Amino acid sequence: MRRLVAAQCPQWAGLPVTPLPDELEGTDHVLFRIGNELVARMPKIAWAVDQADSDSRWLPLLASHLPVRIPVPLHVGEPGAGYPWRWTVVPWVVGSTPPRLGCDDVLLARDVAAFVRALHRVDPAGGPLKPPGSRGSALLHADEGVRRVLPRLAEHDDGFDVTAAEAAWDACLAAPDWDRDPVWIHGDLQPGNLITDGGRLAAVIDFGALGVGDPAPDVAPALWTFTGAARETYREAIEYDDATWRRACGWALAPSLTGIDYYRHTFPRMAEHGRRMVRAVIAELA
Repeated sequence: MRRLVAAQCPQWAGLPVTPLPDELEGTDHVLFRIGNELVARMPKIAWAVDQADSDSRWLPLLASHLPVRIPVPLHVGEPGAGYPWRWTVVPWVVGSTPPRLGCDDVLLARDVAAFVRALHRVDPAGGPLKPPGSRGSALLHADEGVRRVLPRLAEHDDGFDVTAAEAAWDACLAAPDWDRDPVWIHGDLQPGNLITDGGRLAAVIDFGALGVGDPAPDVAPALWTFTGAARETYREAIEYDDATWRRACGWALAPSLTGIDYYRHTFPRMAEHGRRMVRAVIAELA
């Protein structure tokens, strides 16, 4: 990172470069502080390599429509110094993230719902349509992956009934597809992608799932991020119908079921988050 900054960003070459702790990383990027005001995002897995280009193209267009800050890139870096992919430098936002296993914070639920409503109102013309299998496409495209992992989950005790999880998945699949115009979606409003300051939402980060499609994945934070009264507050404030809510449950359930298996040994806290989601969806649809 130091070599890349020195070669491509001479205006920042004198600033210290410091890796962020592992617990602040997501699954797609390695993060480095550059001085006190900047952070570099380096994709660490092939599926994330297009995010630098997506962020630089779309986030400047969306930023003016949204009520909180988003990480509009200040620099898009080229491969070099032995690193193979494009990378970005974005402003560092001071704040903290909500608890990873959910929080009962009604004010934050209203803030996140206001962000989502504003994003969904932005004109989607020309935006990248979510491809089959990605969040925002028809839920049916996730069915094969879910069916494939269920027998493997049945070999473990993850604190939920796999048969009940399959029944919940069937209920999600039975919901009608989104039949209106597609909308811009963030697609990954997990606690780690929300920055709060003084208990209020200050920024939303990590737009790796950004695109145009079914709004249901942005309804799913009711389950991913909130508990108790905050969950109900978010669901009511987001103002979508029951069919969209069931598809949202599906977008909470599918990546959780596959994620438990995928992250069981390599990323235990992600696996635990998945277990919590499965239990929440089963309870919601019982």
